[in-house]
Amino acid sequence: MIKKVIISACLLMSFVSFAQQGTASPYSFYGIGEARFKGTLEYRSMAGVAVEQDSIHLNIENPASYSNLVYTTFTVGGTFATSNLKTSSQSEKAQRTTFDYLAIGIPMGKLGASFGLIPVSSVGYKILNDNTGTEGATSAQLDGKGGVNKVYLGLSYKIMQNWNVGADVQYNFGKITTTSIEAVTGVQNITTEENTSELSGASFSIGTMYQRKLYKKVNLFTSLSYAFSSTLNSDNTRTITVSGDPDPYTYAPNSQELKLPSKLSISAGIGESRKWLIGTSAVFQGEGQYTNYYNQSPNVQYEKYSKYAIGGYFIPNYASFTNYFSRITYRAGLKYEKIGLIVNNESIKDVGMTLGAGFPITGSFSNVNLGVEFGKRGTVSSDLVQENYVNFSVSFSFNDRWFVKSKFN
Repeated sequence: MIKKVIISACLLMSFVSFAQQGTASPYSFYGIGEARFKGTLEYRSMAGVAVEQDSIHLNIENPASYSNLVYTTFTVGGTFATSNLKTSSQSEKAQRTTFDYLAIGIPMGKLGASFGLIPVSSVGYKILNDNTGTEGATSAQLDGKGGVNKVYLGLSYKIMQNWNVGADVQYNFGKITTTSIEAVTGVQNITTEENTSELSGASFSIGTMYQRKLYKKVNLFTSLSYAFSSTLNSDNTRTITVSGDPDPYTYAPNSQELKLPSKLSISAGIGESRKWLIGTSAVFQGEGQYTNYYNQSPNVQYEKYSKYAIGGYFIPNYASFTNYFSRITYRAGLKYEKIGLIVNNESIKDVGMTLGAGFPITGSFSNVNLGVEFGKRGTVSSDLVQENYVNFSVSFSFNDRWFVKSKFN
């Protein structure tokens, strides 16, 4: 039954990943959009601290984790995002419901494998410059949608009981469409310009995880992963339409190569497995080359990305038979990010807090996870937009034994 559910979910989520508009941020205008993937919800609820060698939760952020799995694991997650966008003089509210990830992990002795579908970035904005009250002035409306997704396949090997290595290969693909509508007050004709970019490219990452006993049941956990720089090929098309003209003008301005920079992730933590953990992580990413022909701006530069986080979990008593609440996993974390974008000489930052809980499904190793994230991105200084957001997330992690031959008919 669970296999039928997984196949149906894979087909549904594959469609949803193309159809959804995953952000309402005006900062998604730049580059390839707002970065989407922040890990599975179990680790996202700890601000992204994914350091423990977990046997029932799939860690997609480090490919070395797959050989830790004991059961075949299917996980899927989504988010309801709300945000308040404000400038020094105005404010607007926005809401989005998005698919976050779908992945399967398969244990094979000392080997482990995983594959899945993940949205990487999203473009989703509507910007209006209304000057209709001034004769001869130009009014403009800018709309953007789309983004980049990836499918991945990874393998992990357990060198020793406490040391794993692994690697992922990803295929990135997507489509970004932007529309600009301009009208001059007092002039009948309206000009519409639509730009479409078809994006594709491969990438590769490696990782390792190591743990050792510190004192009695307390262990030290470490994690290191590295994503190599890669290229996204962008095939561009521009269509210009003038109202009253039945024949739109379509041409391909150019094909460009966008550079995805390398990324280094380092994490460390201490804790007692299935009881508690506290850890910290740091992520460093090089300066990307994301500028395409349609979103160039003299007041925008790209810089190195960095993120610092601290987080952990607590389980009162995972083996309790009499108190369900003692088996719930309680999670929390704090994060600070420089998202790699400079607008009007302001480095855009994202600061947030995460909370979450994992609810075990009685009679199995499966679980349902809930999480909430509070944060602030950007600033009202320098004529910019500040986003105050609250994200509510849910995920399901189903664990079962596959490929086991029945001993009885």
